[in-house]
Amino acid sequence: MARTAMEHLLDARQMARFCSDGLIVLEELVPQELNEAVYRDELTVHPQGYEFWNSSEAIRKVFDLPQVNGVIESLVGRNYVYDHSYLHTVQPKNSKSQNWHVDSGVMNPNPHHFDIQAFYFAHDTPIEMGPTLVLPGSHLRRACYWSISRYKNFEGQRHLAAKAGTIAFMHQDIWHCAQPNKTDRTRFVFKIRLNAAEQQRNLFRTDGYDDPEVIEILKTQYPWYGSDWQKEYFQRLEFWRFLAGNDSIMKKR
Repeated sequence: MARTAMEHLLDARQMARFCSDGLIVLEELVPQELNEAVYRDELTVHPQGYEFWNSSEAIRKVFDLPQVNGVIESLVGRNYVYDHSYLHTVQPKNSKSQNWHVDSGVMNPNPHHFDIQAFYFAHDTPIEMGPTLVLPGSHLRRACYWSISRYKNFEGQRHLAAKAGTIAFMHQDIWHCAQPNKTDRTRFVFKIRLNAAEQQRNLFRTDGYDDPEVIEILKTQYPWYGSDWQKEYFQRLEFWRFLAGNDSIMKKR
């Protein structure tokens, strides 16, 4: 596969945000004309669910965009493997929310190896429409599927309320759940999962990886960590050393 132009790769600040949060949200990444084409398919094309990828030419065009491929290449490299995709829907006036969960469990024995899941919103998705709820900073906890379903709310949880054309690229282990849709319109979000097939080091624009601004991003502290803050921070630094290809960053000598 040809390498994506350097300008489309994530820079060090964006990659540090992914390292800290377990996701990066890029707003209005997809042109409006293509969003409208995908939304028309979401309303009319069948079969949907796992088959929407094959049913809709427009959705495949989204993931052929160079700016989308640049983010994917920054996270899982050029030789990634398509795992699966699904068009998720929440019906109008649906008052039920999903329990907290992760989509992967602990299948991967290498803590630095990860798949990504891209959540694409083809239409505006305000908070009352039930955008996905995520917990930034939860991706290094290595929880297993529904083992976290007993939890309800966390200080620092985030609704992925989004404008049309937004894609959230998420670490496989981030905690998340669907939310109630209080509107009279169906809420759609297309999810695609991609497996990394190469070592995920130096895949982004690494210049400035140890700049003070980047280090400050890595020090982001989430209120729900409580007294586990230091443990999470050291795990995150190890993750950054791996991603940036330098095993000595911020190590005492």
